[in-house]
Amino acid sequence: MNEEDLQELFDAQERKLRAVSSAFHRSLYPEIDWNDRLLCIKGPKGTGKTTMLLQRIKEAFPDPSAALYASLDSLWFATHRVQDVAAWLDSHGGTHLFLDEVHHFENWQTLVKNLHDDFPALHLVYSGSSLLQLEKGGGDLSRRQLPYTLAGLSFREFLSFEGALDLPAVGWEELLRRHAAIARGIAARVKILPLFSRYLESGYYPFYKESKTGYHERIRRVVDRILEIDYPRVEPVTLATIRKARRMLMVLASSVPQVPKMTDLWRELETDRNNGLGMLDALGRAGLLGLLPSRSATLKNLSRPEKIYCDNPNLMHALVRRPDRGTLRETFFRNQLAAAGHELAYPARGDFLVDGEWTFEVGGAGKDFGQIAGLPRSFLAVDDIEIGRGNRIPLWMFGLLY
Repeated sequence: MNEEDLQELFDAQERKLRAVSSAFHRSLYPEIDWNDRLLCIKGPKGTGKTTMLLQRIKEAFPDPSAALYASLDSLWFATHRVQDVAAWLDSHGGTHLFLDEVHHFENWQTLVKNLHDDFPALHLVYSGSSLLQLEKGGGDLSRRQLPYTLAGLSFREFLSFEGALDLPAVGWEELLRRHAAIARGIAARVKILPLFSRYLESGYYPFYKESKTGYHERIRRVVDRILEIDYPRVEPVTLATIRKARRMLMVLASSVPQVPKMTDLWRELETDRNNGLGMLDALGRAGLLGLLPSRSATLKNLSRPEKIYCDNPNLMHALVRRPDRGTLRETFFRNQLAAAGHELAYPARGDFLVDGEWTFEVGGAGKDFGQIAGLPRSFLAVDDIEIGRGNRIPLWMFGLLY
């Protein structure tokens, strides 16, 4: 392979670098150890992984020949080998190879392993948006790589992305202790509740700015791709199973939060327990569902969730016209805390147990402590209020954690 063969890739990279902006960075960006020789950045489709890779190249490599970005879903790779690209880059002074959408390459994990082993002077950063395929194949690379997961925009990041307000992430205990003071400072600068309503409907996936009128349709296409392409590649599923999975998502998006009767759910989906649990697990790993285990979960029933949610509120809005507001609230709370690294479980009383210590009840402005009265370290996450008091915290503030 010679430089002329690679010119198409370098030209494509240059066009992408000119188009990408450095004005906004995801909160994960500075947390990544970009000096590591093998990096994996995974996350649901549409969360901004490609933008992050291009920002890194644009900002860290003034010499464009030192790094190369290539997406493995490009037709260019139908007639060229990735190994030859790496060999040319390594022999011509290149130091970094950024491979996007690696799951499009059959036996991608073997490819990544061989590139890492065969070119010890080359730094390899790879990314993919099929969480199902990346997680299934990532085990062989666990000793070599440092993986990172990019979630969708937090409410805090959305505020910055919109140019409304730049805020540092708020620590968990600081939020619990100082939420009123923090909220008072924010409310003095912006009308926060209208922005929060916009975020719940269309602010989680960064591509909302590209297609505001067709945003929810694009989310539905993402769902279709996961169900019809990614899911069958990792599990032996039929078209009937795919239809059932789609129907389950619709039901969850429109229903009131409740502890599901699993036998009723299996009957509704026309499946049995084992296949049903497998479906839930796969859709959870794909970034479509959020599964809440019981506090008392054991090894025997660990895979059986006590409550099941769509992954995020924007997904709910894409699936049904009028999502249940109570479900939206709980979905937001679960999504933001899980993305910030907190462990969540379903407690005997209340809606969520956070990190085994704090109990939360989620509700509207009229919510009281009746259901969790007397519990130590118990709080309300309350919608439709700007500023809280005591253990009554505005729901929107849980979007400031990352």
